[in-house]
Amino acid sequence: MTTIRLPPLRIVLADDHAVVRMGFRLLIEGAGATVVAEADSGEAALKTWNEHQPDVLVMDVSMPGIGGLGALERLLARHPDARVLMLSAHDDTLIPARALQAGATGYLSKRAHPDALLRAIAEVAEGRRHLDPELAPKLALARLGGGSHPAETLTGKEFSVFLQLARGQSVNEVAATLSLSSSTVGTHLYHIKQKLNASNAAELALIAVRAGLVET
Repeated sequence: MTTIRLPPLRIVLADDHAVVRMGFRLLIEGAGATVVAEADSGEAALKTWNEHQPDVLVMDVSMPGIGGLGALERLLARHPDARVLMLSAHDDTLIPARALQAGATGYLSKRAHPDALLRAIAEVAEGRRHLDPELAPKLALARLGGGSHPAETLTGKEFSVFLQLARGQSVNEVAATLSLSSSTVGTHLYHIKQKLNASNAAELALIAVRAGLVET
């Protein structure tokens, strides 16, 4: 049992695993906050945030549709003051770097202790930047040592397209998901292949899996 108490915050949970959401709900509400709604996709997270405008959106990076990163970018484009804590089961530095660049208020590994989640929510609710303490030195070392992943060379839009293609979507499906024209997605795909030295969709998927960007 945690001894940490949260103020009476209103929280939206976005994760495509119902069991995970249930566990988070029990933890958060046991600490004194309220989960006002849940979402299981990037699109649902946006819709739910608009309906409830919570104090904090706690959102998984890997979800169906536009995913957590896509939802984060769209949300902050319309509501730059939204406070979002991103979660991920992956330990790499690429995803947290992208999330923070996109404007997430905080980032935490799902492997963190329950108390760490509550502390992160409290800090994010106050508008303070929070980064998983175990990931912070890894991010710093990656930047200093030049150990960055090739996908870090992608622009934000290219990265969003890359993720959707790596999940098996066609160019037309990616265009519909990201509200882009097929020709625009095709142009992004060309640049993505050039930057990642990939010749087809299968190679893109393999790169994404190895980087921990896509669950197998």
